[in-house]
Amino acid sequence: MNSAPLSSANDIRDAAYHRNQVKSLCFLALLAVVLVAAALLSLRAGSYETPLAELVRGVFGLAQDEKINLVVQANRLPRICTAILGGAGLGLAGCILQAILNNPLASASTLGVSQGATFGAAFAIVTLGLGGKSGAGITLCSFAGSLAVAAVILGLSRFRQISPEGIVLAGVAISSMLTGATTLIQYFASEVELATLVFWTFGDLGSTDMGDLRLTGLVVLLLVLYCVFHRWDYNALLGGTEMAVSLGINVRSLTLVSMLLCCLTSSVIVSQIGLISFIGLVAPHAVRLVVGNNHVYLIPGSLLAGASLLLLGDLFARTAIAPVILPIGAITSFLGGPLFLYLLFRGGRQA
Repeated sequence: MNSAPLSSANDIRDAAYHRNQVKSLCFLALLAVVLVAAALLSLRAGSYETPLAELVRGVFGLAQDEKINLVVQANRLPRICTAILGGAGLGLAGCILQAILNNPLASASTLGVSQGATFGAAFAIVTLGLGGKSGAGITLCSFAGSLAVAAVILGLSRFRQISPEGIVLAGVAISSMLTGATTLIQYFASEVELATLVFWTFGDLGSTDMGDLRLTGLVVLLLVLYCVFHRWDYNALLGGTEMAVSLGINVRSLTLVSMLLCCLTSSVIVSQIGLISFIGLVAPHAVRLVVGNNHVYLIPGSLLAGASLLLLGDLFARTAIAPVILPIGAITSFLGGPLFLYLLFRGGRQA
């Protein structure tokens, strides 16, 4: 006699799951369309008044005017690819940090990981004299700085059992100390090194070429593959560490490898384009509002949203008061600051 109500309840759940699946896929498709549209707008933005079709041909070196081929391939295309890879990497890193730390406020910038990478890069440029160009030495120092911060955050989260709000406060304190240390390094820098550091900490998407993006693309791809492979493990973590362990998941290994890859990705991006704040916080939350906490959709959504946000932010920075290009780091800070305060105060009210 109870089989009919039970069957009806299962049908309702199946229908709700199907609706959510369709909604999530449609939202991912919308994000992909936004990303393509932003890329085309960025390709057209500039002093050259050229038809879009000709600019697209210029991507492949097929434009009739060689100047268009040169401008597109040497300037606009690397900038677009840098924004896409950088935004995607930061967005996904933020998504994964929030999952493994069980902290909705976690991201590379709010936890101090990006600031650790910035300090490492500044140390390499000034103290080690590695110059202003991106290179293996700067990337290694940047990775070491971010990894040191991640070790502290991970220790506080897993071994000291500090609350999510306490982790954020610890991140703020670590960020403050690292900012002070970076300022001291700048104080002893030469005029050329100081100019390089100040400009670099603003965030700059125009200083890379296609060759520089190979390492960034490789690291982001590595993070994507690992996260996609472990997407169900991240879903299991939503139920708590005990539930994940009961399902046969090696939580310690998952946490350590995920943190390592997130730090590596953030440090490589910071060493290439400078300090970009809040993309890793905004992108996952924007996607989570639509698709929920299912990492099957949250992972690709964070990738697409992060890439779109950084690309649109760069487009605004280039066109707002053209020909002056505003610092992209300031644009993303204005974007993420209000959201961070909203999440912080909402968490306080819920507590």
